[in-house]
This record gives sequence, C-alpha cells and structure tokens, in this order.
Amino acid sequence: MSGKFKVVGLLAVGAVAGALTTMQLQATARSTLGPLPLEEMQQLATVFGIVKNDYVEPVDEKKLIGDAIAGMVAGLDPHSQYFDKKSFKEFRESTGGKFVGIGIEMAMEDGLVKVVSPIEGSPAFRAGLRPNDLITRIDDTAVKGLSVDQAVKRMRGEPNTKVRLTVFRKDENRSFPVTIVREEIRVQSVRAKLVEPGYGWLRVSQFQDRTVDDFVRKLEELYKQDPNLKGLVLDLRNDPGGLLDGAIAISAAFLPDDVVVVKTNGQVDESKATYRATPEHYVRRGGLDPLRKLPAAIKSVPLVVLVNEGSASASEIVAGALQDHKRATIMGAQTFGKGSVQTVRPLTAETALKITTARYYTPSGRSIQAKGIVPDIWLDETAEGNVYAALRMREADLEKHLEGADEKKDDPAAKEREEARRKLEEQLAKRNEPLKPLPTFGTPEDFPLQQALNQLRGLPVIASKSHQERQAEAPVKQ
Repeated sequence: MSGKFKVVGLLAVGAVAGALTTMQLQATARSTLGPLPLEEMQQLATVFGIVKNDYVEPVDEKKLIGDAIAGMVAGLDPHSQYFDKKSFKEFRESTGGKFVGIGIEMAMEDGLVKVVSPIEGSPAFRAGLRPNDLITRIDDTAVKGLSVDQAVKRMRGEPNTKVRLTVFRKDENRSFPVTIVREEIRVQSVRAKLVEPGYGWLRVSQFQDRTVDDFVRKLEELYKQDPNLKGLVLDLRNDPGGLLDGAIAISAAFLPDDVVVVKTNGQVDESKATYRATPEHYVRRGGLDPLRKLPAAIKSVPLVVLVNEGSASASEIVAGALQDHKRATIMGAQTFGKGSVQTVRPLTAETALKITTARYYTPSGRSIQAKGIVPDIWLDETAEGNVYAALRMREADLEKHLEGADEKKDDPAAKEREEARRKLEEQLAKRNEPLKPLPTFGTPEDFPLQQALNQLRGLPVIASKSHQERQAEAPVKQ
C-alpha cells in the first residue's frame, strides 16, 4: 500500500467514534491549491491585523494562526481536526497503544475512579491494585468532581515520576495510600479465555500496533486449552477503532483467502482502494504473515460477533466484512455508524491536519455512514432490558456529520431517540444514586455474552423486543 492507513478511536462522554485514517508520510501536505479567493484572503489578513494590533491584550501570532486553521477545519465535520504539537503527540501515542502512566483499565463509579483491571505487569499491578478498587484521591486532589479526562491526566505524567493514590477497597471496607512510579504502558488490546469446554471468548478492545500479534497468541492459547473448539465469540463491544491493517488481518483470519474486506472511495485517486483478505493488505513492510501460525480450524469454527452502539470504525469494518460474507452471526445493538475516511497529513514535524477524504464500504457496497451495522440478532444489555443504550451518542447524533446516502434530516425515529435520551437524563438527574453499572464483559453475569453462547450451542436466545432500527441507506455506486 502506498500510504499507511489507520483507524483512530475518539472518546467522548456518551460517545465512541473511530476514524479510518491515512497517514501521508511526507514532511508537509501536498500543494493542491488552485487560484486563491483574493478578496477573502485579504479579509482574513485584515482580521489578523486588527486582532494583533487592537485586542485588549497582546496575543501570540502563532496561536492566532493555529486557531484560525483549527476553526477552518472544525467547520467541516466532527472528525476533521488540526493537530497542534500537544494533540499530535497524543494522537500518535493513541495509535501506538502505549502511554506513560500507572497501568489500569478504569471507569467512573459514584464520581470516583474504579479500577476495572490493572494491566498485567504494570506499576499498578505490581503495587497490588485490584479490580473494583476505588481511587478517591490523586496526590492532594479529591477525585470526586473531576471528569474522566481530568482524572486520567493527573494519573499520567513523565516516566519515573511518582503519583500518590488513596484507594478504597470495598470488600475490605478500608482506605489506604499507595505510591506508584509511572512508566511506559503498553495497552493489552486483546483478552481471551475458555468460557467452558468447547467455547471461547476473545475480546478486542481497540485495534493497535500489537493487536494482531496478541490476537494470534490468544487464539493459539485457546486452541492449546481445547483443540476442538466448537464455537468462538469475538467481542467488539465498545471498540472505538484502531489500525486498519489490524481490522483487515482479524477479518482475514476468519475469511477465505483474497475476498474483499473493505473498500474506500473519494475524490482523489489515492482514496479509491479495495482491501482484501491477503497478506499484501495487512502485513507490514518486511514482516511475516502473523496469521500463518493459526490453526486451519479458525476458518470454519462457528463464530458470533458481539457489537453495540460503541463499536465504531475498524470494529464496524470487521463486523461488516464477516456479515457480508455470511461468516459470522452479528449479535447485539446497531453500531456507531462511522463510515468516513480521514487523511492525516503532517504540516511540520510537530503539527498535522486530519481531514475527511473518503467514505468506506463493506464488501457488498454498503455505506454504514450515520447508520452502522445492523445486527442479525438484537440483544439488550441486561436480562431486564437496556440501561445505558439511550444515553450513548452515535455518528448520526453528531453535529455536522456527513449525511448517509438516504438519511432523512427530519427522521421521526431520530427525534424519538433524542426524546428518550432527554427523559432518561432528566430521570437520572433526579435520582440520589447512580445507575447500576453493567456487569464486566466476559463474566457469567454478562447477558449478551450468555446469549451469544446460547446461539453457538443451539439453545434459545433471548432477543431484544424493544430495539429500533435507524434509517437505512441506499447502496452507493462506486
């Protein structure tokens, strides 16, 4: 491939959105300028001069230019973005699957940081933090009242620096301090276990640099535990995206050789591409095919893919490819609907522009933009029904999103969903206690997982009766 394609996960409150992204490796963006609108450029220069000279306080010229670029790009769609020095560094870290911190998978519970799981081998793991521990203070700052981003930033920092946490351990009803030395953390994006003899669960939380290698290693471990697997659940719930070569490879692991995995289409020639289940499209330059180690049985093992509203971009590519080729049963909820492609072009060594350049399509030519992948079998989050589904944002809910081919601006169903979300938010605001958190993925209490296993076993499945499919889109000719 001429460029390096990536899918990037963007996290927001109530929303998870991924972005299929091409990385242009040249030092600066290509010059594709035609004749400039001189009158408007002169107006821009005039505004710059007025702000620089007449504003109440001195302003930094570089910041003014950066803000002007950021505003220009932000006006296009939710996924185009100008990266300054700091945000470009964070972007590259997010795709690399590593960061400097203490090493926990976390969530918020009752306004506190909840340890979902310490990452094996991390400073938090060595310090003895356990799942369900609550972090109440970070150094001298109370966690209560902090946002997720604020809490994360306080726990991250420079390598070899210390952070002091106050931890409340619920099952022991005690609080204690712990000092942890930060270090570089490599995120484990793949988890797997043998749920019971014959049936495996494999979860991909994000597509990162090492995801394919970890995926192969975890599958090999499953087959060593049980060489005669009768069924596998591929769990892509809340997976916001990641590297496209990873999405192609994981699709290829289950699909026949050389079938289409995903297509992209845009104005310029480089955005028109077809990616297939072949090493040429997922092996990195000079590398060996990581899938060569997998047992041949993986091509035919009965497969269920779990998705939800938080499954976006790369995870939608995998689900769409496996669904179109009738290789898996897709179960869960309608996915996020992120079907556009962004190209990241460095402007300098430390800044870059991410701009939407194309849409992507499933093998059958479906655009999932603003719609998502519709599951073959709808499932609720719990046996009692959905808890958080109405609160989750989707691509179609984002301002200035690219419209789907057949999307209706005044979709009655969209208005109903917005009204349901508003009512639920009002109800939550009146409650004196938060919603009960959902069971951890992969546990016996994980309702969708149990239904997926029932599907594989040939047992009755409790399907959702309250789902509401979003507006369908007409196929787009390419």
